[in-house]
Amino acid sequence: MKCTNNRYRNRRRKRRKKKSGLRILAALICLVVLISAAGVGIWVYLNPVSRRIASFEQEKYDTAVYQGAFFAQDLCVAAGDVQLAGFDDDDSLHAAGLFNLDKHSVEYGYHLYDRLYPASTTKIMTAYLALKYGNTDDIVTISEHATDFNWDEVTCGLRAGDQITLYDLLCGLLLKSGNDCGTAIAEYISGSEEKFADLMNTEARNLGATGTHFVNPHGLHDENHYTTAYDLYLIFNECVKNETFMEIISMDSYTGTLTGSDGTVRNETWVPSNYYSNGTTEAPDGIRVFGGKTGTTDQAGCCVILYSEDMENHPYISVIMGAEDKNFLYQEMNRLFTAGITG
Repeated sequence: MKCTNNRYRNRRRKRRKKKSGLRILAALICLVVLISAAGVGIWVYLNPVSRRIASFEQEKYDTAVYQGAFFAQDLCVAAGDVQLAGFDDDDSLHAAGLFNLDKHSVEYGYHLYDRLYPASTTKIMTAYLALKYGNTDDIVTISEHATDFNWDEVTCGLRAGDQITLYDLLCGLLLKSGNDCGTAIAEYISGSEEKFADLMNTEARNLGATGTHFVNPHGLHDENHYTTAYDLYLIFNECVKNETFMEIISMDSYTGTLTGSDGTVRNETWVPSNYYSNGTTEAPDGIRVFGGKTGTTDQAGCCVILYSEDMENHPYISVIMGAEDKNFLYQEMNRLFTAGITG
């Protein structure tokens, strides 16, 4: 019995020693953790980069990570046709639209999303890319290919070997609607019309113009070259944010300077193709038309997209596509202005 009690007491002493050892180990671990934490704290305090990170985390933690604007927040959006009192739909037109830029509203929309041929309204995308990726002071040398157009296709009188500034090319492109200027710009920006068309399509998608496909920089007819009235609005809406673009489309004429391959300097004067800017048609009272871009082919009909303001300087973009002739085009545009802006 005495032997049994001794063994029991020995086992108790061993358990007490084991527990004591565990408590000492736990205390040592806690001490190491405390010393490490204190060391990290001192390092953070002394290290300026870490202080900035800690400050940023304290400031930003648990706050909204994304607070940007939605893509369409500042755009005029409509799901379909939009009726306008005083302007009845005319089924002889391919499409039409009136966009209130201050209110971000579609005041009128007719076949806005139909796939249509744009003709030379294409050139607003060409101008957009030239201003985005080019330098208007750059000197561009005109290639033989850039002068290869038929007699009945509008050109600005460029000749192979001519040297001209990109700014002057833009004036010829947007005012007289020179197809030669479009090709020259495409070759200057991308090296070829084909590569430039790829860039046009990429940038169109970036602007939300997903109903558009371009194959050239000027808009001469091709079955695979198309857009919509709404996509033209999206592209033009970006263009008018550029001061140089607005400066050019607001001109009533421009004289470009060209230096031939033999060093001879000559001038070409270009007058706007849209009837408001060249004085052929007057806008209704209370409307100031700054300018825009026209387009005409047999397949596209007569088209125009414009930037205008009312008497209180409220801005609008208007577009009509597929009118049977130019007189009817501007007659309908004036009706649209009257009903949607001054009415």
